[in-house]
Amino acid sequence: MEKKYSNKKWLSFAALMLGAGTIYKLYFMDGAFYVQMQEFMGLSHTQIGLIYSISGWVSTFGFLAAVYITDRFSKKKMIPFAMIGNGLVGILLSTFPPFKVTLILFCLFAVFSDMLFWPTMLKTIRLIGNENEQGRMFGFLETGRGLIDTIVNFIALGIFVWLGSNTFGFKGSLIFFSALTIIIGIASYFVIEEDEIGKISNSSEKNKVALEGMKNAFKNKDIWLVSINVFTVYAVYSGIKYFVPFLKEVYAMPIALASTYGIINAYCLKMVGGPIGGYISDKVTHSAAKFIRIMFAITAIALFGYIMLPHGTVSIYIGMGIALLISASIFCMRAVFFAPMDEVKVPRKITGSAMALGSFIGYLPGAFIGIIYGGQLDAHPGIEGYKIVFTIMGCIAVVGIIISSILIKVINDKKGIVANN
Repeated sequence: MEKKYSNKKWLSFAALMLGAGTIYKLYFMDGAFYVQMQEFMGLSHTQIGLIYSISGWVSTFGFLAAVYITDRFSKKKMIPFAMIGNGLVGILLSTFPPFKVTLILFCLFAVFSDMLFWPTMLKTIRLIGNENEQGRMFGFLETGRGLIDTIVNFIALGIFVWLGSNTFGFKGSLIFFSALTIIIGIASYFVIEEDEIGKISNSSEKNKVALEGMKNAFKNKDIWLVSINVFTVYAVYSGIKYFVPFLKEVYAMPIALASTYGIINAYCLKMVGGPIGGYISDKVTHSAAKFIRIMFAITAIALFGYIMLPHGTVSIYIGMGIALLISASIFCMRAVFFAPMDEVKVPRKITGSAMALGSFIGYLPGAFIGIIYGGQLDAHPGIEGYKIVFTIMGCIAVVGIIISSILIKVINDKKGIVANN
């Protein structure tokens, strides 16, 4: 019986990992296919910016709506529905409709991927792992996402080239993304188990359970504390992309080397940081919150040290090495930043509401932090602008240390022990 449960658990985990690694390929195609969006969909820089700005706000308020939705509907139905819906929208997008329709379709991507899929996926990950596996579960999820993300993007790029690197080739890539998402969505229905809400047949009773879970989530101070901790991690994480232009401008890094660094920074560290963060938080610190505090401390020290470094005289490889250390620390935190939900003993029956509220608060920096960082770079050209950005990141990391310390005290109080911090 135990072996059968273990097999089901890992099948569910594999489906979630595949889903998380594919569902965002359509929504965030600009990462790999920005030029194709311009050439073959006829979109300008301004139009692409408008698409992601509006759909980003849909995502933000979608997370808020998910506080009710995630515990109202069964994960067994929600995840396949979100993935299949996302894939169907992708097929519509492959017809290259007018801009207004394209804008609506991207808003639908935000609904299916962020509002319906992501919080439900986080809920499911928490529920299939016990309290001693949370760090590794979330860590391996992040690693799997990074690996699948890379493989799927390269396959789509191969299809584009194989079909002629033209309009037809780009349609082929979009259809590939869409079909893969739909297939994984269908498969997930057969491996993800039903939850308690799915066993309730009465609709009014389901509404009552979901509303009660939503109310309890908003009233739970511990959920807010974990969510604010996620907020600080994500705010610092949002700044690591500026290391690439910084190294290029300040160190005159060659374009090929900048691209190599960008790949390591975006993909390799995600794949490495996941299992390292998950293993250490589970097996060494025995607490994701304690691990996050250590990583915040390393990040803050490294950032403030990086600011004082004489960048005009040191080797570019020293500059790259410290930047990669900072990014690695942040990726390790990002891999496990939802794991403390289990440490603060959030009731499992409101896991969906808790994860949705955590996503709403935690990912909120995505709606404004880029404007703050970018504004400083525009207002202070050259190395001074980057120093200001890195200083802001370092200050947020210090706030993160404080929040993590408060979180650890709450966790220790719940365990009935005196914290020795």
